[in-house]
Amino acid sequence: MEKVVPILEQSLQPATAKQAENVLKSMETEEGFPITLLHIVANGEIANSTRLAGALYFKNLIKRKWINENGQYLISINDVEMIKKEIISLMIILPDSLQLQIGESISLIAESEFPQLWSTLIDELVEKLSMDDLIINKGVLKVAHSIFKRWRPLFRSDELFLEIKMVLDKFSIPFMSMLQNIDKLIDENLNNIDNLKILFENLNLLVKIYYDLNCQDIPEFFEDNMNTGINILLKYLKFHNKLLEDDDEDDETNLVIQVKINIVELIQLYTTRYEEEFHKFIEPSIEIIWNLLNNITIQPKNDLLVSKLLQFMTSIVNLSSYNNLFINNEDNIKQIIEKIILPNITIRESDLELFEDDPIEYTRRDLEGSDINNRRRSATEFLKSLKELNENLITNMVMNYINQYLSLYNNDKINNWKFKDISIYLFCSIASNGSITNSNGITSTNLLVDIIKFFNEFIYPDLINNESINPILKVDSIKYLYIFRNQLTKNQLLETLPLLTNNFNNLNYTVNTFTSITIEKILSLRNPNKNDEMLFNKNDLSTEIINNLLIELFKLIFKMGLTPEKLSENEFLMKCIMRILIISEDLLDNNSILQILNELIKIIEIISKNPSNPKFSHYTFECICIILKNNNQNIIQFYEILKNSLFNILGQDIQEFIPYSFQILSYILEKYPQNVEIPIEYEQLIKPLCSPQVWEFKGNIPAIQRLLSSIIKFKPNLFNNDENITPILGIYQKLLSSKVNDHLGFEILETILIFIDIQYLNKYLNEIFIILLTRLKNFKTDKFIKRFIIFLSKMSSLESIGSSNSDGIDYNKNKWNSDMIIKIFENIQIGLFEQILNNFIIININKINNLTDKKLLVVGLTNMIVNNNSYNSISPNNFKINDLEILKILSEILNLLNSESIFNYKNINENDEILKEIENEEISLFNSNFNKLTIIQIKSFDPLNKIINNKNMLIEFFKLNLTKINNNYLNELINQLDPQCKEIINSMI
Repeated sequence: MEKVVPILEQSLQPATAKQAENVLKSMETEEGFPITLLHIVANGEIANSTRLAGALYFKNLIKRKWINENGQYLISINDVEMIKKEIISLMIILPDSLQLQIGESISLIAESEFPQLWSTLIDELVEKLSMDDLIINKGVLKVAHSIFKRWRPLFRSDELFLEIKMVLDKFSIPFMSMLQNIDKLIDENLNNIDNLKILFENLNLLVKIYYDLNCQDIPEFFEDNMNTGINILLKYLKFHNKLLEDDDEDDETNLVIQVKINIVELIQLYTTRYEEEFHKFIEPSIEIIWNLLNNITIQPKNDLLVSKLLQFMTSIVNLSSYNNLFINNEDNIKQIIEKIILPNITIRESDLELFEDDPIEYTRRDLEGSDINNRRRSATEFLKSLKELNENLITNMVMNYINQYLSLYNNDKINNWKFKDISIYLFCSIASNGSITNSNGITSTNLLVDIIKFFNEFIYPDLINNESINPILKVDSIKYLYIFRNQLTKNQLLETLPLLTNNFNNLNYTVNTFTSITIEKILSLRNPNKNDEMLFNKNDLSTEIINNLLIELFKLIFKMGLTPEKLSENEFLMKCIMRILIISEDLLDNNSILQILNELIKIIEIISKNPSNPKFSHYTFECICIILKNNNQNIIQFYEILKNSLFNILGQDIQEFIPYSFQILSYILEKYPQNVEIPIEYEQLIKPLCSPQVWEFKGNIPAIQRLLSSIIKFKPNLFNNDENITPILGIYQKLLSSKVNDHLGFEILETILIFIDIQYLNKYLNEIFIILLTRLKNFKTDKFIKRFIIFLSKMSSLESIGSSNSDGIDYNKNKWNSDMIIKIFENIQIGLFEQILNNFIIININKINNLTDKKLLVVGLTNMIVNNNSYNSISPNNFKINDLEILKILSEILNLLNSESIFNYKNINENDEILKEIENEEISLFNSNFNKLTIIQIKSFDPLNKIINNKNMLIEFFKLNLTKINNNYLNELINQLDPQCKEIINSMI
């Protein structure tokens, strides 16, 4: 402990943090290190900041090192047992801030250990539950919730239900007793603030656990005890106590509100999932929640509760048994609009403060499709659900309010601007059918309203007004375009682009942000008549427009501030730059491209000092990739410009950006002219890339594999020695042994076998294939078996491509063919290939779905049966495929050739697929996940692409190769095929 505490203290200081982190990492392999961290966290004599650093490091250590994908512990088994023995007792006595981190650690451990390897966990928790010590009790309940909440998003399965049943058998009765006891104690302590606080903390956890235990299905115990449990919950939906609720506090969500939020979530679960069992409680719940909605204040502290209450009401509207309360009752609808909808969509002072003080947060809350709960969105969703019940009634009623408010606005545009804001929100709500989509905005609209007319009369004037208009209304006008972009014609949208661009001169941050979001979404629209085409292309935008847009956007980014955190705060600006660069293709001249590239490099150099916004960072690197891809002819020049930044990221160990650097370096080398010497920096990378440390971070692994493969492919003679081959083969073995990364093992293996001179590989070949067979025997998965079959097919296909290709690369200088593959297996053990053929290849051919893989299967398997059939006396192997096996393979090939799925093999537009991925890409937070740069993603290696790129060519190849088989023998085989296959082959030959 004495050794670790000072290092944790150093990790809190920016000047020594990196060095301290490296020292801590070097200690991770020492037995007892995780327990030492736990003991530091538990030690009340150590500074809280140091204890918190220890708790965070412990959590991250568990995340990285507890267990790998193959179920192997990465820390000592003694530490594993000690942690499980001590962690529960330790956590329940910790302060809240430390409990949070250790609770997350327990949840991570439970994912792999509970229930099979930690069967005593629930017994230990139940044993520690206390009716008297509520501090200890709170800790126990936190642990329980950290374990049980894992069930909420999981798919139903027998294994999951067995786990839940085991918990219910032990935990249900103590849980209900605790809920009843807490309820009783609250009644007894209504005037004791200290006791009430800890009681409500316990109650809040109990409500969360109530949801956890019921999230997958309603357990019999809870159904039998519904009166007890639900009546307690409904009681606290009506609960008020001035000791816990400060009416003057605007922002902080108190314990009573937190409890109510969780109760409403649970009531909604029961209402929507268990309506039949919960039936008698639904109407009382509606009444309580309606009263809550009518009496709750507009203070921000209530926002989440109001959002949850409105979501409950929306779910009630959608239940056929209860929508009669709303469907034709004008008085009810009028009350709902006036008492619920209008108050909750009216902008408040707190919203205006957020608009001014934290515009990014305002934008995220207001953005359609955001997952952030807020009053306005919940109220509009409630209104939309009502409209679906009776479109005519709701539309007419709401349009009356809209017209009233627009009239009030027109009477005094300066002071009554809020009325127009409400009108626009109401109109957008009733004009939209369904939810907004990420790619197209609203795809279905209410035919009872005129979206274009409303735009021309009330939105367009605000779009062109850059002086007197209130900035909220300016944002509303831009957001209207964002929502209804799919309803405007291409020409209308083009006309709005200059107007939107003018907004970048607006001093208001939120206006700029919404403008960038809307431009990005407009430029990402697809042609409604041809979905595989973009609506806009480079011919629709002049070079001047593109340059102006980019200049303004970069100005805005740098205006944010030069600290890494401020500069990268607004990812929407960078995403807009990315979209403009995609559209521009080759429109920009070299000077403009170099200027943009230098701006991006400057940004990366700033944000690399403290990467804080993963999305902004990702879009920045994607922008660099677009420039590289659209201008391959300048790749040498771009490398010289980029290399200092890319290698600085590696040299400074900026972990968040290292995978990006590796991917860009890979792409540069993949596009580097073959007649130019490889840059020396790549040669110098080989040893560092083969060191174990660089592979520890999971996010690095796909990028390192790609970079190593690109180096091998570009200059294979760098590996014509044991010094470089041995580490590469070690990496292949490590990747292949991983269930997560085995596909990368195959990719690097194929690169090794195809590009490194065979004379330097010969002595390793048996060992390479034994590694494959060992994995096939010990850890076979469907994914691995399929990839193994494709590997054999690919290597057997290489003989068909010849040595002359348009890219100048000889893909088969090592003369790989089916004979060589079979010979290696037969050298390992006579008869081995026949086992592989029957037990793996033949029975799994029909499970391969990828189009490129199907093509490889046809070519590779055709080569196998042509070269190694029982009639072929000149086959170099003793092994021959017998007639029965040939018939099975032949049938599978014919079925592949006859399938519609490969009929239009090359009709997939690669750029279109990339654009679709860009539109839907999910960017992970900075952690161990790999963020792929979509623009420069590597295409699957297809050695046959130069000679076979459609079904007809594939059939011609098949027919041509069949002629190599003796005619009599071939006819005998055909006669033995089933009628369907016989018909297919006769139609071909």
